[in-house]
Amino acid sequence: MGRRRIEAGCRRALLALVAMTAAASAQTAPGASGLPVPRFVSLKSDRVNMRKGPGTDYPTAWVYRRAGLPLEVIKEFEGWRQVRDADGASGWVLQTFLSGRRTALVLPWEVKQGAPPPKIALRNDDSERARPVAMVEAGVIANLATCDGRWCQVSIEKFRGYIEQKKLWGIYEGEVLK
Repeated sequence: MGRRRIEAGCRRALLALVAMTAAASAQTAPGASGLPVPRFVSLKSDRVNMRKGPGTDYPTAWVYRRAGLPLEVIKEFEGWRQVRDADGASGWVLQTFLSGRRTALVLPWEVKQGAPPPKIALRNDDSERARPVAMVEAGVIANLATCDGRWCQVSIEKFRGYIEQKKLWGIYEGEVLK
Protein backbone atom coordinates (compact mmCIF):
# COMPACT_ATOMS: atom_id res chain seq x y z
CA MET A 1 0.00 0.00 0.00
CA GLY A 2 2.85 2.43 0.81
CA ARG A 3 4.50 1.71 -2.54
CA ARG A 4 1.30 2.56 -4.45
CA ARG A 5 1.03 5.89 -2.61
CA ILE A 6 4.63 6.72 -3.48
CA GLU A 7 4.07 5.79 -7.15
CA ALA A 8 0.84 7.85 -7.26
CA GLY A 9 2.66 10.77 -5.62
CA CYS A 10 5.49 10.48 -8.16
CA ARG A 11 2.96 10.43 -11.03
CA ARG A 12 1.22 13.54 -9.66
CA ALA A 13 4.57 15.32 -9.25
CA LEU A 14 5.58 14.34 -12.80
CA LEU A 15 2.26 15.56 -14.23
CA ALA A 16 2.61 18.85 -12.32
CA LEU A 17 6.14 19.27 -13.67
CA VAL A 18 4.98 18.57 -17.25
CA ALA A 19 2.11 21.08 -16.85
CA MET A 20 4.48 23.77 -15.48
CA THR A 21 6.97 23.15 -18.29
CA ALA A 22 4.22 23.39 -20.92
CA ALA A 23 2.93 26.65 -19.41
CA ALA A 24 6.42 28.14 -19.31
CA SER A 25 7.22 27.13 -22.88
CA ALA A 26 3.88 28.52 -24.11
CA GLN A 27 4.92 31.94 -22.81
CA THR A 28 8.20 31.99 -24.78
CA ALA A 29 7.98 29.16 -27.28
CA PRO A 30 10.49 29.22 -30.12
CA GLY A 31 9.04 30.45 -33.40
CA ALA A 32 9.95 29.36 -36.93
CA SER A 33 13.18 31.36 -36.57
CA GLY A 34 14.17 29.44 -33.43
CA LEU A 35 13.92 32.68 -31.43
CA PRO A 36 11.44 33.06 -28.56
CA VAL A 37 7.92 34.29 -29.26
CA PRO A 38 6.87 36.75 -27.95
CA ARG A 39 9.96 38.99 -28.02
CA PHE A 40 10.81 42.62 -28.70
CA VAL A 41 12.61 43.85 -31.81
CA SER A 42 13.05 47.27 -33.45
CA LEU A 43 12.58 48.71 -36.92
CA LYS A 44 15.65 48.96 -39.15
CA SER A 45 14.22 51.58 -41.48
CA ASP A 46 12.34 54.89 -41.46
CA ARG A 47 9.68 53.43 -43.77
CA VAL A 48 8.21 50.01 -43.01
CA ASN A 49 4.83 48.69 -44.17
CA MET A 50 2.71 46.75 -41.71
CA ARG A 51 0.39 44.49 -43.69
CA LYS A 52 -2.90 42.81 -42.82
CA GLY A 53 -1.42 39.37 -43.53
CA PRO A 54 1.92 37.62 -44.05
CA GLY A 55 2.65 38.52 -47.67
CA THR A 56 2.93 41.37 -50.15
CA ASP A 57 -0.48 40.43 -51.59
CA TYR A 58 -2.10 41.65 -48.35
CA PRO A 59 -3.02 45.34 -48.12
CA THR A 60 -0.89 47.76 -46.14
CA ALA A 61 -2.56 48.53 -42.81
CA TRP A 62 -0.04 51.05 -41.56
CA VAL A 63 3.30 52.63 -42.54
CA TYR A 64 5.84 53.10 -39.76
CA ARG A 65 8.17 56.05 -40.28
CA ARG A 66 10.47 55.78 -37.26
CA ALA A 67 13.64 53.68 -37.36
CA GLY A 68 14.40 52.17 -33.97
CA LEU A 69 10.74 51.92 -32.97
CA PRO A 70 10.24 48.88 -30.72
CA LEU A 71 7.70 46.24 -31.77
CA GLU A 72 6.67 42.99 -30.12
CA VAL A 73 6.84 39.87 -32.28
CA ILE A 74 3.79 37.78 -31.40
CA LYS A 75 3.81 35.22 -34.24
CA GLU A 76 6.06 34.02 -37.07
CA PHE A 77 5.21 32.67 -40.51
CA GLU A 78 8.05 31.98 -42.92
CA GLY A 79 9.84 35.33 -43.47
CA TRP A 80 7.02 37.37 -41.91
CA ARG A 81 6.52 38.45 -38.31
CA GLN A 82 3.21 39.39 -36.76
CA VAL A 83 3.98 42.38 -34.56
CA ARG A 84 2.20 44.60 -32.07
CA ASP A 85 3.14 48.21 -31.36
CA ALA A 86 2.87 50.25 -28.16
CA ASP A 87 -0.64 51.39 -29.15
CA GLY A 88 -1.81 47.78 -29.50
CA ALA A 89 -2.06 47.80 -33.31
CA SER A 90 -0.95 44.53 -34.87
CA GLY A 91 -0.12 43.33 -38.35
CA TRP A 92 2.62 41.65 -40.38
CA VAL A 93 6.09 42.95 -41.21
CA LEU A 94 8.74 41.37 -43.40
CA GLN A 95 11.51 40.04 -41.14
CA THR A 96 14.27 41.83 -43.09
CA PHE A 97 12.93 45.19 -41.82
CA LEU A 98 13.34 44.12 -38.18
CA SER A 99 16.43 44.24 -36.00
CA GLY A 100 17.34 42.40 -32.81
CA ARG A 101 18.62 45.73 -31.42
CA ARG A 102 16.67 46.45 -28.25
CA THR A 103 14.98 49.79 -27.88
CA ALA A 104 12.10 51.04 -25.76
CA LEU A 105 9.59 53.88 -25.77
CA VAL A 106 9.51 56.10 -22.70
CA LEU A 107 6.00 56.22 -21.20
CA PRO A 108 4.13 55.88 -24.54
CA TRP A 109 0.82 55.51 -22.66
CA GLU A 110 1.28 59.09 -21.34
CA VAL A 111 1.38 60.71 -24.81
CA LYS A 112 -1.93 62.52 -25.42
CA GLN A 113 -2.92 64.24 -28.67
CA GLY A 114 -2.89 68.04 -28.28
CA ALA A 115 -1.17 68.01 -24.88
CA PRO A 116 2.53 68.51 -24.20
CA PRO A 117 4.19 65.19 -23.35
CA PRO A 118 5.18 64.70 -19.72
CA LYS A 119 8.88 64.42 -18.89
CA ILE A 120 10.79 62.07 -16.63
CA ALA A 121 14.34 62.15 -15.33
CA LEU A 122 17.13 60.17 -16.95
CA ARG A 123 19.26 59.48 -13.86
CA ASN A 124 22.99 59.00 -13.42
CA ASP A 125 22.45 55.87 -11.29
CA ASP A 126 19.77 53.23 -10.67
CA SER A 127 18.04 55.03 -7.82
CA GLU A 128 15.11 57.44 -7.55
CA ARG A 129 17.40 59.71 -5.52
CA ALA A 130 20.13 59.74 -8.19
CA ARG A 131 20.96 63.03 -9.91
CA PRO A 132 19.07 63.69 -13.18
CA VAL A 133 21.28 63.73 -16.28
CA ALA A 134 18.47 64.98 -18.54
CA MET A 135 14.71 65.30 -18.68
CA VAL A 136 13.18 62.97 -21.28
CA GLU A 137 9.80 63.40 -22.96
CA ALA A 138 7.26 60.59 -23.11
CA GLY A 139 7.35 58.90 -26.51
CA VAL A 140 11.11 59.19 -26.99
CA ILE A 141 12.99 56.08 -28.17
CA ALA A 142 15.69 54.86 -25.77
CA ASN A 143 18.43 52.41 -26.76
CA LEU A 144 18.61 49.69 -24.12
CA ALA A 145 22.07 48.74 -22.85
CA THR A 146 21.23 46.64 -19.77
CA CYS A 147 18.21 46.00 -17.55
CA ASP A 148 18.19 44.30 -14.16
CA GLY A 149 14.43 43.83 -13.79
CA ARG A 150 13.93 47.20 -12.06
CA TRP A 151 16.15 49.71 -13.87
CA CYS A 152 17.47 49.96 -17.41
CA GLN A 153 20.66 51.67 -18.47
CA VAL A 154 19.81 53.51 -21.68
CA SER A 155 21.19 55.97 -24.17
CA ILE A 156 19.06 58.70 -25.71
CA GLU A 157 20.89 60.79 -28.28
CA LYS A 158 24.09 61.94 -26.50
CA PHE A 159 22.84 61.14 -22.98
CA ARG A 160 23.37 57.93 -20.97
CA GLY A 161 21.62 57.10 -17.76
CA TYR A 162 18.99 55.03 -15.99
CA ILE A 163 15.20 54.84 -16.27
CA GLU A 164 12.89 52.63 -14.25
CA GLN A 165 11.98 49.57 -16.32
CA LYS A 166 8.26 49.97 -15.59
CA LYS A 167 8.36 53.33 -17.44
CA LEU A 168 9.50 51.70 -20.69
CA TRP A 169 7.61 49.85 -23.43
CA GLY A 170 9.92 47.45 -25.26
CA ILE A 171 11.06 45.27 -22.39
CA TYR A 172 8.98 42.86 -20.34
CA GLU A 173 8.29 43.37 -16.65
CA GLY A 174 11.11 41.76 -14.69
CA GLU A 175 13.11 40.92 -17.85
CA VAL A 176 16.87 40.99 -17.44
CA LEU A 177 18.94 42.26 -20.37
CA LYS A 178 22.72 41.97 -20.30
